[in-house]
Amino acid sequence: MTSRITAPRVGGGVDIRRATARDGKRLTRLVRNSRAYEGPYAPMVDGYRVGPDYIETHEVHVAVDRDGRVLGFYALVVTPPELDLLFVADDAQGLGVGRLLVGHLRERARAAGLDRVRIVSHPPAEGFYLGVGAQRIGVVPADPPAVMWDRPELELPVGERGHPVAPGRYAG
Repeated sequence: MTSRITAPRVGGGVDIRRATARDGKRLTRLVRNSRAYEGPYAPMVDGYRVGPDYIETHEVHVAVDRDGRVLGFYALVVTPPELDLLFVADDAQGLGVGRLLVGHLRERARAAGLDRVRIVSHPPAEGFYLGVGAQRIGVVPADPPAVMWDRPELELPVGERGHPVAPGRYAG
Protein backbone atom coordinates (compact mmCIF):
# COMPACT_ATOMS: atom_id res chain seq x y z
CA MET A 1 0.00 0.00 0.00
CA THR A 2 1.30 3.43 -0.95
CA SER A 3 0.12 6.60 0.70
CA ARG A 4 0.76 10.02 -0.83
CA ILE A 5 1.40 12.73 1.69
CA THR A 6 2.89 16.18 1.55
CA ALA A 7 5.98 17.18 3.47
CA PRO A 8 5.81 20.87 4.40
CA ARG A 9 8.99 21.78 2.51
CA VAL A 10 9.16 19.09 -0.15
CA GLY A 11 7.79 20.22 -3.50
CA GLY A 12 4.96 18.01 -4.71
CA GLY A 13 4.14 14.88 -2.81
CA VAL A 14 6.00 12.13 -1.10
CA ASP A 15 4.95 8.51 -1.40
CA ILE A 16 5.57 6.19 1.52
CA ARG A 17 5.41 2.58 0.44
CA ARG A 18 6.51 -0.81 1.65
CA ALA A 19 10.10 -1.52 0.63
CA THR A 20 10.79 -4.37 -1.76
CA ALA A 21 13.87 -6.54 -2.15
CA ARG A 22 14.87 -4.35 -5.13
CA ASP A 23 15.21 -1.35 -2.78
CA GLY A 24 17.99 -3.00 -0.79
CA LYS A 25 20.92 -1.51 -2.69
CA ARG A 26 19.50 2.02 -2.57
CA LEU A 27 18.75 1.75 1.16
CA THR A 28 22.23 0.36 1.81
CA ARG A 29 23.79 3.31 -0.05
CA LEU A 30 21.69 5.77 1.94
CA VAL A 31 22.93 4.24 5.22
CA ARG A 32 26.59 3.97 4.21
CA ASN A 33 26.74 7.49 2.74
CA SER A 34 24.96 9.26 5.59
CA ARG A 35 26.90 12.28 6.89
CA ALA A 36 25.51 11.44 10.35
CA TYR A 37 27.92 8.50 10.40
CA GLU A 38 31.12 10.28 9.43
CA GLY A 39 34.19 10.53 11.63
CA PRO A 40 34.07 8.48 14.82
CA TYR A 41 30.67 7.01 13.89
CA ALA A 42 31.81 5.65 10.50
CA PRO A 43 32.77 2.15 11.71
CA MET A 44 29.18 1.47 12.75
CA VAL A 45 27.89 1.55 9.15
CA ASP A 46 31.04 0.36 7.40
CA GLY A 47 29.96 -2.76 5.53
CA TYR A 48 26.34 -2.36 6.69
CA ARG A 49 23.79 -3.92 4.33
CA VAL A 50 20.01 -3.65 4.07
CA GLY A 51 19.36 -6.93 2.32
CA PRO A 52 16.26 -8.50 0.79
CA ASP A 53 15.90 -10.89 3.75
CA TYR A 54 15.87 -7.95 6.19
CA ILE A 55 13.29 -6.10 4.07
CA GLU A 56 11.03 -9.15 3.90
CA THR A 57 11.31 -9.90 7.64
CA HIS A 58 10.58 -6.41 9.02
CA GLU A 59 8.23 -3.50 8.40
CA VAL A 60 10.49 -1.48 6.10
CA HIS A 61 8.90 1.55 4.44
CA VAL A 62 10.44 3.98 1.96
CA ALA A 63 9.69 7.64 1.28
CA VAL A 64 10.13 8.50 -2.40
CA ASP A 65 9.59 11.68 -4.38
CA ARG A 66 7.64 11.96 -7.65
CA ASP A 67 10.71 10.86 -9.61
CA GLY A 68 11.09 7.73 -7.48
CA ARG A 69 14.18 9.03 -5.66
CA VAL A 70 14.55 7.58 -2.17
CA LEU A 71 14.26 10.39 0.38
CA GLY A 72 14.40 8.16 3.46
CA PHE A 73 13.19 4.97 5.07
CA TYR A 74 12.49 3.30 8.38
CA ALA A 75 12.42 -0.25 9.69
CA LEU A 76 10.02 -1.26 12.45
CA VAL A 77 10.66 -4.49 14.32
CA VAL A 78 7.32 -5.59 15.75
CA THR A 79 8.55 -8.18 18.27
CA PRO A 80 9.87 -6.70 20.48
CA PRO A 81 8.64 -3.28 19.30
CA GLU A 82 11.62 -1.23 18.20
CA LEU A 83 12.56 1.29 15.55
CA ASP A 84 15.61 -0.43 14.11
CA LEU A 85 16.53 2.07 11.40
CA LEU A 86 15.42 5.53 10.29
CA PHE A 87 17.47 7.38 7.71
CA VAL A 88 16.74 10.50 5.66
CA ALA A 89 18.94 11.37 2.66
CA ASP A 90 21.38 14.14 3.54
CA ASP A 91 19.91 16.53 0.95
CA ALA A 92 16.34 15.86 2.16
CA GLN A 93 16.99 16.56 5.85
CA GLY A 94 15.13 19.50 7.33
CA LEU A 95 12.30 19.20 4.79
CA GLY A 96 9.82 17.26 6.94
CA VAL A 97 10.55 13.79 5.53
CA GLY A 98 11.66 12.38 8.90
CA ARG A 99 8.46 13.60 10.58
CA LEU A 100 6.39 12.01 7.81
CA LEU A 101 8.22 8.72 8.30
CA VAL A 102 7.63 8.83 12.06
CA GLY A 103 3.93 9.57 11.48
CA HIS A 104 3.71 6.59 9.15
CA LEU A 105 5.61 4.46 11.67
CA ARG A 106 3.01 5.35 14.31
CA GLU A 107 0.20 4.25 12.00
CA ARG A 108 1.92 0.93 11.26
CA ALA A 109 2.68 0.37 14.95
CA ARG A 110 -0.96 1.01 15.91
CA ALA A 111 -2.10 -1.38 13.17
CA ALA A 112 0.20 -4.02 14.72
CA GLY A 113 -1.42 -3.44 18.13
CA LEU A 114 1.54 -1.63 19.68
CA ASP A 115 1.23 1.27 22.10
CA ARG A 116 4.90 2.31 22.12
CA VAL A 117 8.10 1.71 20.21
CA ARG A 118 11.60 1.59 21.67
CA ILE A 119 14.32 3.64 19.98
CA VAL A 120 18.04 3.27 20.63
CA SER A 121 19.18 6.51 19.06
CA HIS A 122 22.32 7.55 17.28
CA PRO A 123 23.47 10.28 19.72
CA PRO A 124 23.22 13.18 17.21
CA ALA A 125 19.63 12.13 16.32
CA GLU A 126 18.26 12.27 19.87
CA GLY A 127 16.98 15.84 19.45
CA PHE A 128 14.96 14.80 16.40
CA TYR A 129 13.29 11.95 18.26
CA LEU A 130 12.51 14.16 21.26
CA GLY A 131 11.01 16.68 18.82
CA VAL A 132 8.57 14.09 17.43
CA GLY A 133 7.36 13.04 20.87
CA ALA A 134 9.76 10.35 22.08
CA GLN A 135 10.76 10.36 25.73
CA ARG A 136 14.17 9.44 27.08
CA ILE A 137 14.01 6.38 29.32
CA GLY A 138 17.69 5.54 29.76
CA VAL A 139 21.05 4.93 28.15
CA VAL A 140 22.34 1.87 26.32
CA PRO A 141 26.02 1.45 27.21
CA ALA A 142 28.72 1.18 24.56
CA ASP A 143 29.29 -2.33 23.20
CA PRO A 144 32.79 -2.39 21.70
CA PRO A 145 33.93 -3.11 19.12
CA ALA A 146 30.61 -2.67 17.26
CA VAL A 147 29.47 0.48 19.09
CA MET A 148 32.05 2.57 20.89
CA TRP A 149 29.71 5.11 22.52
CA ASP A 150 26.70 5.17 24.84
CA ARG A 151 23.38 5.71 23.09
CA PRO A 152 20.17 7.35 24.30
CA GLU A 153 17.28 4.94 24.86
CA LEU A 154 13.87 6.41 24.12
CA GLU A 155 10.24 5.36 23.85
CA LEU A 156 7.91 6.70 21.22
CA PRO A 157 4.28 6.58 22.35
CA VAL A 158 2.11 5.47 19.47
CA GLY A 159 -1.22 6.68 20.87
CA GLU A 160 -4.66 5.45 20.01
CA ARG A 161 -6.11 5.90 16.53
CA GLY A 162 -7.51 9.39 16.21
CA HIS A 163 -5.96 10.56 19.48
CA PRO A 164 -2.86 12.72 19.37
CA VAL A 165 0.15 11.66 21.38
CA ALA A 166 0.74 15.15 22.73
CA PRO A 167 -0.75 18.57 21.91
CA GLY A 168 0.73 19.94 18.73
CA ARG A 169 2.40 16.65 17.76
CA TYR A 170 1.60 14.65 14.66
CA ALA A 171 0.08 11.35 15.72
CA GLY A 172 -0.55 9.84 12.33
